[in-house]
Amino acid sequence: MWFRNLLLYRFSQDIPFTEAELLPALEQRTARPCASQETHTLGWATPFGRHSENLLQVADGYWLIALRKEERILPGSVVKDALSEKVEEIEARDARKIYKKERDTLKDEIVMSLLPRAFTRTQTTLACIAPAQGWIAVDTASSKRAEDLLSLLRECTGSLPVRPLNVKMAPSSCMTDWVKTGEAPEGLVVLDECELRDTKEDGGVIRCKKQDLGSDEIQQHLTVGKQVSQLTLAWHDKLSLTLDDKLAVKRLKFEELLRDEADDQGGDDMAGQLDATFIIMAKTLSEFIPALTTALGGEDIPQGI
Repeated sequence: MWFRNLLLYRFSQDIPFTEAELLPALEQRTARPCASQETHTLGWATPFGRHSENLLQVADGYWLIALRKEERILPGSVVKDALSEKVEEIEARDARKIYKKERDTLKDEIVMSLLPRAFTRTQTTLACIAPAQGWIAVDTASSKRAEDLLSLLRECTGSLPVRPLNVKMAPSSCMTDWVKTGEAPEGLVVLDECELRDTKEDGGVIRCKKQDLGSDEIQQHLTVGKQVSQLTLAWHDKLSLTLDDKLAVKRLKFEELLRDEADDQGGDDMAGQLDATFIIMAKTLSEFIPALTTALGGEDIPQGI
């Protein structure tokens, strides 16, 4: 239940649907298995799995939704081998060369014939919506998975005016300054891992783990112009995380203090535990997100919005 990554989006205007309107919108596209000739399906699932019935989980003004993707696994090497075998068979039989257009047609036919026998896998992506604060946090480090969720939500609701959360100062510039000085804005603490990237074209990358980032070696890399592209941070003894230069939060960890609080409030049943976890997580994010944007110079809001 605890999110492990964050891709953050901001509503650019008032949310165009209510809680009462969102649930039936989600019910239009419930998750389902792939049909025999489908490469994948997308649909909404219950956020708490078998411990809930509704596709929309609501608590203390926060909404939780879950996108489930089922896809057939068809390795490229399998398709390639089958295509090569088919091409060799036709060329030997007909004494002619197979060119690209016909090759592509054969490939499509092979894919269609193999799909019904392919294994499937499922992925679930959670998103927390804070209507009062106007943001959506998606639990993924993949922009493609986040866009799948937002696109389907937009399709089901008819409108979803969101944009990626932007800040006024480049994260890499801020993180570089924090490592140089050994100090981060109030509430944030620089930890012991970072990625240093050369700003020159085709420049190198240095990954530092369990290092004193104030050491002469690290500082020398910064002196010659390298920039911090990823940095591990702690926030108020509540969170630890890796922030990257695209404002993506990875390896997010909610500390034991919050986990213990959720255990105490959740009671003995799993549904209660999940609900308590969701509430504490959402409230913590509501404090952390503005603190992060402030540390990066404040939120950059386009003119006219």
